[in-house]
Amino acid sequence: MDKRTLGRTGRTVSVIGLGTWQLGADWGDVTEADATAVLAASVDAGVTFFDTADVYGDGRSEQIIGHFLEHGAPGVDITVATKMGRRLEQLPENYVLDNFRAWTERSRRNLGTETLDLVQLHCPPSAVIESGEVYDALDTLVDDGVIANYGVSVETCAQALEAISRPGIATVQIILNAFRLKPLDEVVPAARAAGVGIIARVPLASGLLTGKYTRETVFAENDHRNYNRDGSAFDVGETFSGVDYETGLAAAAEFAALVPEGLTPAQAALAWVAQIDGVSSVIPGARSVKQAEGNASAGAVPALPIEFMEGVQSIYDRLLRESIHHRW
Repeated sequence: MDKRTLGRTGRTVSVIGLGTWQLGADWGDVTEADATAVLAASVDAGVTFFDTADVYGDGRSEQIIGHFLEHGAPGVDITVATKMGRRLEQLPENYVLDNFRAWTERSRRNLGTETLDLVQLHCPPSAVIESGEVYDALDTLVDDGVIANYGVSVETCAQALEAISRPGIATVQIILNAFRLKPLDEVVPAARAAGVGIIARVPLASGLLTGKYTRETVFAENDHRNYNRDGSAFDVGETFSGVDYETGLAAAAEFAALVPEGLTPAQAALAWVAQIDGVSSVIPGARSVKQAEGNASAGAVPALPIEFMEGVQSIYDRLLRESIHHRW
């Protein structure tokens, strides 16, 4: 497993991490036993970075991770990033120190730690990312020893660039995958120049890039890939990266045809993100031990051939750019 420095945190983490949204909610049902097995398999495969949030299953994801760290991972140096800001309506006036204290206190209890490794604002409105008072409040939490570092999870490249310009920001989390290339234009170069870590989320485009989905695939009623295709629950860019499902299937078929021999489409897709200079960690989710092990193996894939890289760009330019490039 390749290792990277997680931006301004200075911490060394695995280039393939684990996103744990699915361990809390919105991806169908995952039992606590299955969730713990996924965490253990990930660590056994070299993963040292978990990403969660206080609203994933109303804290369930954090609690499962906290229990695992206490009982299942002795002696392993795991960095946990959580998020806050979605426990109240996402209005700028709610992003204040008192709320930050309450939210981080809850996350500290859930995770069983005195100091949170990394806390990210959870896709807040642009006005929050542009507010100096918000960063002052976050700095206060650092000074108090409540959090060690802070970052921002964003929806748009413009938000990412604003966050990168702030001196206290350690990381920016953004959707980056073979079907979402816009961050390569400005965000990744700016972060690299500033020493800010890029955490790449939705690296498999909600599973499209695995090549396993068809028109007949059925998703559970409580799976966001079912109920959020129109963006009625949250930003549609989080579901299939904002790509129309039918178009995504066609793009995924072309992507699968490009994959070098010996790799699965999922491994190739994760390796593509992981091999971008400036990406600190890629955070695919996993609902099974097999998925966790397969994802982690992408962190040791040799440099992908130029023909593959050119093919990814071609798919994006022909099938996806016009519909999504301007949106995020």
